[in-house]
Amino acid sequence: MRPTVRTVSLDLATPLRISRSVMTRRDAVWVSIEHEGVTGHGEVVASTHLATTARRARRDLMEHVAPALARHPDPLSGPVDPGTELALPPDVPAGVLAAVDAALLDLRGKLEGRPVHRLLPGSDPAGPPPSAATAHTIGITDPGDAAERARALADRGFRLLKLKLGAPDPAEDLERVSAVRDAAPGIRLILDPNGAWTPEAAERLIPRFALPGVEAVEQPIAPGDPDALARLAARSPLPLIADEDAADHRDAVRLAGRVGGVNIKLAECGGVRAALRVMEALEGSGTEVMLGCFTASSLGIAPAVHLVDRARWVDLDGHLLLARDPWRGIGGADGTVGVGDTPGLGVTPIDPPPPADGLSDHAARTGGGPP
Repeated sequence: MRPTVRTVSLDLATPLRISRSVMTRRDAVWVSIEHEGVTGHGEVVASTHLATTARRARRDLMEHVAPALARHPDPLSGPVDPGTELALPPDVPAGVLAAVDAALLDLRGKLEGRPVHRLLPGSDPAGPPPSAATAHTIGITDPGDAAERARALADRGFRLLKLKLGAPDPAEDLERVSAVRDAAPGIRLILDPNGAWTPEAAERLIPRFALPGVEAVEQPIAPGDPDALARLAARSPLPLIADEDAADHRDAVRLAGRVGGVNIKLAECGGVRAALRVMEALEGSGTEVMLGCFTASSLGIAPAVHLVDRARWVDLDGHLLLARDPWRGIGGADGTVGVGDTPGLGVTPIDPPPPADGLSDHAARTGGGPP
């Protein structure tokens, strides 16, 4: 199997403000793995939060992934799970593993003529393709603007919104939530302060947000003390969803049964197969699954869409935040994401892909590092 790598820039349609930053664009690296004329694709996006840059992703794909794939020449000879099968260094970012996992699943699905969701354990071979209502994120903005966006999204078909909280004045957050509820009656809401509150402030504020339509609060306190989050969840009138405090399988096991939900992001846990292991760890614990994402193209979001029928909450709107999505195939503009029975991930590029990065193309062809 021979990979090539391409670096692209994804611009947001509108700057997204959260409690800790404002985002206007995101770099992405596309990895394509070819076997006998068939190609599978995956995407890793740069993330300050995860300390993953496009440069780092390219380097790991060139120096570690390419030679490891060369040792597995046939993708149909057995599962090639980047997290367990490729013997990659332990410091390879989870986002890189997730991108390679996606490309291998896309490749295998195309070679077998089956969609990714039919390849996964626990899938119903005769069931309908997965689809679900997705949240759409509204960043920290003035209440009037938030209300206008919520009304427009509800008119398009959205039934679930995620509101970013964490303004310096909590009264502004309360006003924004009230404005959205008035503008879009009956809308379901998830609130996300991105860890902006102290435990003391969270215990004081969360009851004030226990309003009709508000379903849960995501990561209200700074990550790093999951036991504090669990203690807060035990006293909260709303379900608390762990996000940054539940990045991988070990974190999920620690919080199973102690919080209302865990936000599984493939770029944090290492891909589709790693996500399935997290879901298995949560099963029967009372902690429900949320599927989340970073801002990414449809290529980056698609792997998670193949899992939406296994989640309580779906927040897969990263491609909807872009000024222009270079891939298509998972929908979402009407509030519902889904995939059909097209082989592989089910996404296609809108335009021909850009040329492969020169160094990575050399590495992929030779199985070594940069020249």
